[in-house]
Amino acid sequence: MDLTPRPGAAPSPPGAYYAYAETPVETTTRLRPVKTRHPARTAAAAACVVLGLGLIGGAVTGSWLTGRSAAEPGDDDAYTVGRSVWHSVPIDTLFPRTLKGDGAGPGATDRTWTRLAVAPDSGCAAGLDPLLLKTLRPVGCARMVRATYTDATSSSVTTVGLVLTEGDAAKMSALSTRFTDQRLDARADLMPRTYPAEGTVAAGFGDGQRASWTVHVLTEVPAVVFAVSGFADGRPVAEPQPAAAAMAAGATTTPALAGLGHEAKGVADRVERTLRRTVTDLVEKPE
Repeated sequence: MDLTPRPGAAPSPPGAYYAYAETPVETTTRLRPVKTRHPARTAAAAACVVLGLGLIGGAVTGSWLTGRSAAEPGDDDAYTVGRSVWHSVPIDTLFPRTLKGDGAGPGATDRTWTRLAVAPDSGCAAGLDPLLLKTLRPVGCARMVRATYTDATSSSVTTVGLVLTEGDAAKMSALSTRFTDQRLDARADLMPRTYPAEGTVAAGFGDGQRASWTVHVLTEVPAVVFAVSGFADGRPVAEPQPAAAAMAAGATTTPALAGLGHEAKGVADRVERTLRRTVTDLVEKPE
């Protein structure tokens, strides 16, 4: 019997194990005489058997028609697994050492990003400004993980993060709709914070160096993916611009001309894809 806890389950206390309850010790009792069956009772029992078989057959037919069985994983599994990836999945899986960005740069040029450092997992207050933290409060914050990358020329740096939330599917959907309808991802006062890794080209990447950013609320997984980019030389940016605007055709702002919108969006997209693929693989993994 496999005693390994299911993915996403809480860690077991030392010495704990999983097993089925033992069957009670059999005892010998005096058997009572069996009464003769009444015809009406026999007919009723037969009818119950027929009805039960009909219900089972209907359930099986329904599973054939929908292509799902009652044992197949659903949304609840993706939320349970997704909420636990920060401690159950290797950091090199969540944040690969190298990200390939085929066609992710300006003019569909290729990009490659190298991981500089990974921040210790933490609560959300460490990586989110107070107003963004307040905006995400309806879904809660189970944990946050972040990493900082640089491009192949070491001229730009990007911090990407995952906020694993406590919200269910309905709350995540409501928050996603709010971000879209109110265009919250374009508000500079809801810009994520950077992770300035000491001893790297991102050491001077602080709040004043933020140039472009993106925030995406997922609905299939309880997570918010964000990224914020800037110059590796530590120069301040007076007017940061959201990635979508910086990537628009004809944009002439400093973040747009430097391709920093593409940097933020490119890194965030690849980390998001990795998260989705990881959760899917864990949910669909055979027992």
